[in-house]
Amino acid sequence: MRLSFLGGACEVGRSAVLVGDNLLLDFGVKTGEPTLYPVSSPSPDAVVVSHGHLDHVGALPTLMSGFPPVYGTPVTRELARTLGEDTLKLGTRRFGREDLMRLSQAWEDRGYGATFSPGTTDYDVTLHGAGHIPGSASVVVDDGDDRLLYTGDINTTQTRLLSPAVSPPESDTVVVESTYFDHEHTDREALERRFVDSVRETLYEGGDVIVPVFAIGRTQEILMVLEEHDVPCYVDGMGVDVMRTLRHHPDYVRDPDALKRADNHARKVDPSRRRRALGDGRAIVTTSGMLTGGPAMTYIKEIYDNPANKICLTGYQVEGTPGRTALEQGRAEIDGTTLPLSAQVELHDFSAHADSSGLRGYLRDAVDAGAERVVAVHGDDHACTSVADWARQELGVEADVPEPGEVIGV
Repeated sequence: MRLSFLGGACEVGRSAVLVGDNLLLDFGVKTGEPTLYPVSSPSPDAVVVSHGHLDHVGALPTLMSGFPPVYGTPVTRELARTLGEDTLKLGTRRFGREDLMRLSQAWEDRGYGATFSPGTTDYDVTLHGAGHIPGSASVVVDDGDDRLLYTGDINTTQTRLLSPAVSPPESDTVVVESTYFDHEHTDREALERRFVDSVRETLYEGGDVIVPVFAIGRTQEILMVLEEHDVPCYVDGMGVDVMRTLRHHPDYVRDPDALKRADNHARKVDPSRRRRALGDGRAIVTTSGMLTGGPAMTYIKEIYDNPANKICLTGYQVEGTPGRTALEQGRAEIDGTTLPLSAQVELHDFSAHADSSGLRGYLRDAVDAGAERVVAVHGDDHACTSVADWARQELGVEADVPEPGEVIGV
């Protein structure tokens, strides 16, 4: 089996792996200035999608001139369409509405555990729950001789929104994400308590709290936390649409009733009245999670110069993004000018990725299930190299760290 890494290798973003000549796993973008696409654009006979985040689906519409069938869970289908519509609003020139329509027409829903043969390929494929966001899947590809496990993004711990990833199925080679291999997450209960206490403190003292979030998964998780602790809040941005999608697919969340309560607890913001939400004693949960645009920057423009206010980042901040700059340098671009942030900036990492302990345990289980090779992707150079070194030394298996554009045989 030959694997071509068109993105997501030694980087977080634009995940894309071509299996052989004709089966593509994911096709995403790396957000930033400029947006980065996979290093080449293949003409696959079929595409299998792990989950509905931009770094895994953002470039899918650019493949649609060839009209390959696309497979993923029903939730991932709806999320991919939502992200595509949002991208069109931002004026991208890489694809148009007709490409987005073709994507919807080409999509074939697949659930967890049922094996299928994608398109005209000679592979058997099975999706398994990955615990990352609703509808996320790890992908097993079997060519009759070798079995590949492509983890996509996985989470091995339970959250309010999701159950953890299923145990790794039998495979010969594991292509594994490495995002947090050098990091141990804070205990979830302690993390929630610290976050809630911080929000309450600022609101009690009369400040505004902006909670930038990823629309898919993170918005809903944070709203569930705030509802559970009875913290008043607003919600704004794409996360409102995503909440509606997830409530239509209750089988893909852990506690549909808790999700419904969170949705009802949060007041929705009319985009024309965003300023009215400030000073109202409610946390404002809004996109985007890395401050790359969206309503979050509208609010931050209003509150950045007052130390009584607070910005609570809630997830991984990719190097070079405005969120990373705000966190490390205390600066943000306001109306085209980079200005110091007087408002407090905090990171409360409600990660949906497995940490070091989670990844080590998952890989041990994968080796116990037959895996003899590990390929580390979806992390910076250090994280990917650390995974490979650990796998060689501790698990006694072969390990690779491909670079973008590299082809390896497994």
